[in-house]
Amino acid sequence: MNSFITHDFLLQTDFAKTMYHDYAKSLPIIDYHNHLSPQQIDEDHQFENITQVWLAGDHYKWRAMRAYGINEKYITGAASDKEKFLKWAEVVPYTIRNPLYHWTHLELQRYFGINDLLSPDTAEAIWKKTLKLLTLEGYSANGLLKLMNVESLCTTDDPTDNLEHHISIQNNKDRIKTLPTFRPDKAYAVENIESYNDYLQKLELISSISIKTYSDLLSALESRVNYFHDNGGRLADHGLEQLYHFEASRFNIESLFDMIKSHQKLSTEEVQFFKTETMIHLGKMYYAKGWIQQLHLGAIRNNNKRLLDSLGSDTGFDSIGDFSQARGLSGFLNKLDSTNQLAQTIVYNLNPSDNEVFASMVGNFNDGSIRGKVQFGAAWWFLDQKDGMEKQINTLSNQGLLSCFVGMLTDSRSFLSFPRHEYFRRILCNLIGNDVTNGELPNDEKHLGKIVSDISYYNAKNYFKFK
Repeated sequence: MNSFITHDFLLQTDFAKTMYHDYAKSLPIIDYHNHLSPQQIDEDHQFENITQVWLAGDHYKWRAMRAYGINEKYITGAASDKEKFLKWAEVVPYTIRNPLYHWTHLELQRYFGINDLLSPDTAEAIWKKTLKLLTLEGYSANGLLKLMNVESLCTTDDPTDNLEHHISIQNNKDRIKTLPTFRPDKAYAVENIESYNDYLQKLELISSISIKTYSDLLSALESRVNYFHDNGGRLADHGLEQLYHFEASRFNIESLFDMIKSHQKLSTEEVQFFKTETMIHLGKMYYAKGWIQQLHLGAIRNNNKRLLDSLGSDTGFDSIGDFSQARGLSGFLNKLDSTNQLAQTIVYNLNPSDNEVFASMVGNFNDGSIRGKVQFGAAWWFLDQKDGMEKQINTLSNQGLLSCFVGMLTDSRSFLSFPRHEYFRRILCNLIGNDVTNGELPNDEKHLGKIVSDISYYNAKNYFKFK
């Protein structure tokens, strides 16, 4: 059976079709947040088969396979790559109405020219065709990015990373522009004192700073911020359940750090205070460098302890959390804004019930200094599907200015994930097209086309100003 992914997929009106095909489709991609491997981009890795480039590391697909009853052997276990692909092919027909069904067939079309629906009946032929194509030079890591017109991307990197692959990429004109993002979550992960002290040793080594006090910790982190900046870094990213707000005098931060260094466990409130203070100091560092900070809030991670112990983190056992967000987010942004040290900020929400909270909160800190300085970020993780994207776009439209939005990202570990930008652009164009058809927006192709183009590409290009 041929795919339902037609020329006008998701575009329900003539105006929507014009918006997408004339104003969005051909624009380059700036993917400012993903989890791709800089090493694979640097080395222009050639994947041996579709399992390696499509299934490995993709916990979205892993969750679906487990839900369908596929044994872990065929997901993260010892089965061959072909066996894993064939098991995925069994599951795909039963992922209908899950975004994986759309993404799967978009990706097969865009990268491999495959219009057949993936199923046990078509799996063998699809395996063979993709196997042959993936041997070609144009299907290397950089080749796959070029196929999707990727102009630049930002990976997610720990402060202790030496950035050797980023440095190599920047010295090679044949590589896609790839920039590091400073992700210091481990620098304040003091819930586990033992692992945190182990991390401090790594930070000491890479920064060449002996970390005996909290001030030393900040000096080490600042040295890494400077190092990232010198090597192209212009973004920071933080993944937290929620932000917290304390008066500065609530605890003595140096005393807390002394407790940590002596392996004394902190109370829950002390942990939260430590995170807050460190985030504030980091935020000031970002502002001084002219960076953009990203805040990913709301995930509750590692829920299945049994499978976490056997498979590790980032393997598909995280979910949407239910945390109080407004007060802490307000306190954090206000603390930095009060001293005029609030960097450009993108805030991502994972719980759809908080969309209006986030969208209205960012409006409090847009001060006219930069267009869209504080952003309600794209639908993220469990929400980066049609319904989630539409809700994020609608909420942003209601509470702020959609026209200033910096658009979509992949947040992915797969080199085949870039049709998600197309997916987003089609959804955006369809919403605008429906509004025009319903008489809720003027039939002004030029003006609305510019807004679509800005959201798809130009807003991000102007906001991030990557060199």
